[in-house]
Amino acid sequence: MKLAIAQINCVLGDLTGNVAKLLHQVEQAKLQGAQLLLTPELGLCGYPPEDLLLRDGFYHACARALRDLAGKITGIAVVVGHPHEQGGKRYNAASLLRDGVIVATYLKHELPNDSVFDEERYFDHGIMPCVFEIAGVRFAVNICADVWHPDAAQQARNAGAQVLLILNASPYAIGKHESRYRVIRERVAETGMAMVYANMVGGQDELIFDGGSFAMDQRGALTAQAAHFEEALLLLEIRDELRQDGFSPVGEQVAALGVEAGVYRALCLGVRDYISKNRFPGVLLGMSGGIDSALTLAIAVDALGADKVHAVMMPSPYTAQISLDDSREMVKILGVRYDEISIETIFQSYLKTLQPTFAGRAADTTEENLQARIRGALLMALSNKFGALVLTTGNKSEMTVGYATLYGDMAGGFAVLKDVSKTLVYRLARYRNSLGHTIPERIITRPPSAELRADQTDQDSLPPYDILDAIMACYVEQNLAISEIIARGYAEADVRRVVHLIRSSEYKRRQSAVGIRITERSYGKDWRYPITVRYQDDF
Repeated sequence: MKLAIAQINCVLGDLTGNVAKLLHQVEQAKLQGAQLLLTPELGLCGYPPEDLLLRDGFYHACARALRDLAGKITGIAVVVGHPHEQGGKRYNAASLLRDGVIVATYLKHELPNDSVFDEERYFDHGIMPCVFEIAGVRFAVNICADVWHPDAAQQARNAGAQVLLILNASPYAIGKHESRYRVIRERVAETGMAMVYANMVGGQDELIFDGGSFAMDQRGALTAQAAHFEEALLLLEIRDELRQDGFSPVGEQVAALGVEAGVYRALCLGVRDYISKNRFPGVLLGMSGGIDSALTLAIAVDALGADKVHAVMMPSPYTAQISLDDSREMVKILGVRYDEISIETIFQSYLKTLQPTFAGRAADTTEENLQARIRGALLMALSNKFGALVLTTGNKSEMTVGYATLYGDMAGGFAVLKDVSKTLVYRLARYRNSLGHTIPERIITRPPSAELRADQTDQDSLPPYDILDAIMACYVEQNLAISEIIARGYAEADVRRVVHLIRSSEYKRRQSAVGIRITERSYGKDWRYPITVRYQDDF
């Protein structure tokens, strides 16, 4: 028999649109001879619905949409994920739709309540397996986190299942796909079942769903692999060539992506979906002649097209001529709208206005931040006038240590590089140029600078980025203590300095724009540190 995986990009809450998309996939699967179609977790409504799941009306609307979908399905069986209300309880569920009716419903067992997940807040636990037969093959259903634990898959096997179907809305992070392979191989080894893993694709606020749906046979061999970061309909042939009550789901296999290619495509998908799903006409960003704004510009153009991107250079008295030259060269390469708006007159006006109050005090970061805030105000004015969303250009290294100006370079609606370290920014710039020269070489090779005072470089205020990023990864992403980081060979002064900056910058990060998550610990849903706190974790 033939089975298809619909790797779709849902729009959260667009029940009519999602039903139409599912029905299109149904028709495409039927044309290819599929007898069963598997779709992603909560594909009916999109994932994660968050506090929409606290509203009775949302469940009622989802139930109506599910009945409408079921009534239009003939000639194929379809497994669809949806919120489900039953007996006064609420579940993350998946239903088998066939010949116009809802045949069976599976209720998710394991409810993740860590990292970016809050399912214990919304759902109750299911406890029963769901097994059904199509064309002589006994299938069972699990949902996402169920297979990260052994019990639900083993229950399905004990109930007679031969192939396990797994609906997923599994967010992207670097290395996540290898983790999925590892976990599914563990379940295969325990149960002896072949497994079919359907994953959602698309951007939802900070989360990116990377697709990459796949199948494994009862020996744990990869037998099919869909593309990453794009919609796909993956057709599988369920063969009984392995005998011994086992089946092999065989289909096309797409080559895996390298780290830089995966991250770059994730960032492009995040920008594209955030702008399109929220119906912004386009984006604008401040150009500086530096690496972060250059990479952000390249991503925006690749995601949206040059016609939807507006770059603005706002030189100050400290802006180097090469910054202007490099910005002009890059916008010419990409063909985006470009404006130069000098802030020098405005800056001098601010200084004159503040002079009586500042009398007797030397210039410091106050004057630097004034320039950033003038630029932020100008970008927001352009956003108000033309409707385009401001993309901020700061990276994770800067957000970590507070090397950013509130209401200045942090002003904007979407932070493209919020979870991208400075060292990874350089790797991504090199990767983008490997696809075609886009970022002028001098932007990549010159020392980074905020250009807010004469002869300034980032390393005047920060450790070298390779050291900063390593300490950041240890403390933020791996939860290591100061003593453990020092034991890895980093200078104690550098470690304590970086950790102090991390702690003292929480109030800034809390006010930063939502940004794309690419690691297992971004400054979003999975970073929930208090602002007001005196706990010291030196050991």
